[in-house]
This record gives sequence, structure tokens and C-alpha cells, in this order.
Amino acid sequence: MAVAVKALFFDVFGTLVDWRTSIAREAEVVLKPQGIVLDWLAFADAWRGEYQVGLEQVRSGRIPFCKLDVLHRHNLERILPRFNIGTLKDAQLRTLNLAWHRLDAWSDVGPGLHRLKRRYMVAPVSNGNISLMVDLARHNGFPWDAILGAEIAGDYKPKPRVYLAAVEALDLPPADCMMVAAHTKDLMAAAALGLRTGHIARPNEHGPGRGETAPSQPVDVAAKNIEDLASQLGI
Repeated sequence: MAVAVKALFFDVFGTLVDWRTSIAREAEVVLKPQGIVLDWLAFADAWRGEYQVGLEQVRSGRIPFCKLDVLHRHNLERILPRFNIGTLKDAQLRTLNLAWHRLDAWSDVGPGLHRLKRRYMVAPVSNGNISLMVDLARHNGFPWDAILGAEIAGDYKPKPRVYLAAVEALDLPPADCMMVAAHTKDLMAAAALGLRTGHIARPNEHGPGRGETAPSQPVDVAAKNIEDLASQLGI
């Protein structure tokens, strides 16, 4: 399939990295030595469950823009009482909060991105802050040409400014860029601004059978994973 674009922009959480099992693992590493035992996957789900709540505070203008690390910390402190976790030292909270910098990629992502980079510019357009994206890239070997997204836009997806700032950063028109994500809402927001769209199936993002197996609205390319996307793009 020939799609005439020059740059591929990637959502990261869920699309490229398995946040759920990674956060569960990291939470256990940090908290279990403190004598805390709980349902680690439920903890990961609860933390992620506050994600959109935090983003909406910024998107709505109720609070000024701040990095996702800051929102993640607020969200973490919000959920700790639900799991009867008492006071943790600041160093422990910081280490746990940085678990989002240590997420593991889905197995298809590394090979797929390196294939795509042969022909296209590749960059994250994520709600994650730059230091978070750098750490995930180094942890997983992501071959980014640039790191774009919320921090350079000063807002959070799916606000238009996030996609437009990415396009402008590479001096390209929207039609020369493709947003790639496992979330149809993200893709529709990009499409409304003239970007092309590529959907990645992640049926187990939120647990077995709890993710998008296919886009719920029409997209330019629907792929099983990142390597399938590369194949469909002729690489």
C-alpha cells in the first residue's frame, strides 16, 4: 500500500509500550520491600485510570500546563489511600513515579520502528514529557528522529495544538504526516487537521481482550502491529 507521507508520528502509551504490566512490575519492585502486598495489576489500572482526569485539568484551563511527570505524581498520591498505602518517603514516591520512564515496549515495536525509519522520519507525539520519552527510547532502543508532543505544544492530546506543533516542527504540511496510534479518538483528532492515520491493534492494552482490536472509524491504514504497518507501507 503506497501512502505518500514523509513522517510518522507515534502515540506511545499503549501503542508502543505495555504500560499495564510494566507499571504492575515496577510497583511491586518498589512497594513489596516495604511490606506492601496488593493486586499489582489493579494498582496499575487505578493509576492509569486517573490519567485523563489529570490531562483534562490542563486541557480545560483549570490548571496551567505542567509535565506529565507532575500529573503522574499527583495521580499516584490520589490512589495510594485506595490501596491502604500509608506514608511513603519522598524518595520512594519519586522512584515509583519514574516507573513510567521504565515501560517495556511490545515485542513488535523495536523491529518495526527500525524498518519504518529507513523511509520515514519517525517521532513520538505523546502526552509524555521529553525526559520521559528520552528514557523510554533509551530503555527500548526507539530510533527517534525527534521527540515531539505535549511539552513542545504546551497542551495535551487530543487538543489540535499538539498535532499542529509536531507538523510545524518538521516543516511539513499535515497531509505529509501520519499519526499512528492504538486509539481511534487520537487518530480522529489528527485526521480532522489533515493528517493521515494509521491504527495499531492492541487488544490487550488494558488486560486480556480489553483494548482496540480494530479502529472504530475509517483510517488510512489498519495494522496488526508496527511490523505489519511497515509491511503495509511497503518496507
